[in-house]
Amino acid sequence: MSDPTPRRQFLGRLPLPERAFLADALRAETVGGILLLCAAVVALVWANAWPAGYQSVLDRTIGPSAPLHLDLSLDTWAKDGLLAVFFFVAGVELKRELVSGELRDPRAAALPVVAAVCGVALPAAVYALVNLGPGGEPAGWAIPTATDIAFALGVLAVVGSHLPSSLRAFLLTLAVVDDLIAILIIAIFYSHGIKLWALGLAVLGLGLFYLLHRKRVHGWYLYLPLAFVIWALMHESGIHATVAGVAMGLMLRCAKDPGEQHSPAEHIEHLVRPFSAGFCVPVFALFAAGVSIGPSAIGQVFTQASPLGVVLGLLVGKTVGIFGGTWLAARFTRAELNPELEWSDLFAVAVLAGIGFTVSLLISELAFPDDHALAERDKAAVLVGSLICAVVAAVLLRLRNRSYRRIHEEEQAEW
Repeated sequence: MSDPTPRRQFLGRLPLPERAFLADALRAETVGGILLLCAAVVALVWANAWPAGYQSVLDRTIGPSAPLHLDLSLDTWAKDGLLAVFFFVAGVELKRELVSGELRDPRAAALPVVAAVCGVALPAAVYALVNLGPGGEPAGWAIPTATDIAFALGVLAVVGSHLPSSLRAFLLTLAVVDDLIAILIIAIFYSHGIKLWALGLAVLGLGLFYLLHRKRVHGWYLYLPLAFVIWALMHESGIHATVAGVAMGLMLRCAKDPGEQHSPAEHIEHLVRPFSAGFCVPVFALFAAGVSIGPSAIGQVFTQASPLGVVLGLLVGKTVGIFGGTWLAARFTRAELNPELEWSDLFAVAVLAGIGFTVSLLISELAFPDDHALAERDKAAVLVGSLICAVVAAVLLRLRNRSYRRIHEEEQAEW
C-alpha cells in the first residue's frame, strides 16, 4: 500500500536566483569572517603582551555628555554602536527571509526555525545544569546560545571547503533566526533601569522612520541622522542599543516598486553589509576578544562552573540541539534529506554552528557587568569553545570535501 503523504525533500539544490543572492551575501560575510579571525588574534596578542596599553585604549572616553549621555568608552562605542550596524543587517536579513527567503514558506521554515530554537535552548540548559551546584553562576545562561555566522564562514574559507549552497543557506537561515532570538534575549533579560521618556521618543523616531520609508521619501541625509537619534535615544532608555538597529532593519521594504531594479532593503543591505562585516564586527572583536590566555586562565575555563558551562554549551548543546532538532523536525514533517548529502554533513554544520563569538562575547559582558574577572573568564571560554568547534567542524568537513567539490562544480556548471 502506497504512503498517502508525499515526502518533501530538504537541503535540496537551490534555484539560481536564490544561489546568486546567497553567494553575494556569503562573500561579504566570508571576507568579514577572515578579518574577524585576524582581529581576534591581534586582540589576544595585544592584551597579553601589553595589557595596560590595551585596557587604556578600551577605557578612553569620547563623545558629548549632553543632551544625552554619549560620553562613552571606546569599548562601549564598539559593543553598543558598531554592533547596532551588525544587528541592522541581521534585521534586513530576517525581513528578507520572511518575505522571499526560506522563512516565507512555513513548511520549509520549520526545519531551520526548529533547529535554531533547539540550538538556543539546549546550550542554555547545558550551562544551567553545569551551574546548578555551589559556585555556579546562573546569570550567564545565555552566553553559549548564539551562532556567529561570520566566524563560521571564515573557518570555511580557511579550510577551503566547497560546502554546497543548500547547507550554506541552511546555516545562514539558522543564524538569522538565532540572531533574532539573541536580540530578544538581550532586550528582555539584559536591559535595566528603563527610562520611559527616552524609550517613548525612540519609538516615535522609529514611527517616523517607517512613515518616511513607506511614503517613498528618499535621501540618506534624512535617514542617517534620524537613525543616529533613534539609536542614541534607545541607548539612553536602558534598552540595549542594538535593538534599534534590528528594528530599523525590519522596517525596510523588500518588495520592488515598478521601475525599481532592487528593493530598498536589498540596495541598503548591499551598501551596509561590507561595512558591517569588514569593519564593525572586526573592530568589536578587537575590543572584546582581548582576554588573558595564560595557563591559569585556560585552567579556570575547565575547572570553574560558569566558563565550563559556556564551553560545553557551545560544543555539546549547540551540536545536539541543532542536529537533534533538525532530525526530529524532518521526521515529523516527513521531509526527506537531499540524496546528494548525508546526515553526517548536517552534523558537521551543527558543530560549526557552535562557534559563538560576536554575540556571545557581548552577552558575557552584559551578564556580569559588576564582575569583570568572571566576564573575562567567560569570554575566554567563548574563545576556547569556539576554537574547539571550529577544529572539529573543519576535520568533519574535510572528510567530505571531495563530495562537496563535486556538488559545487555541478552547481557552478548551471550558472
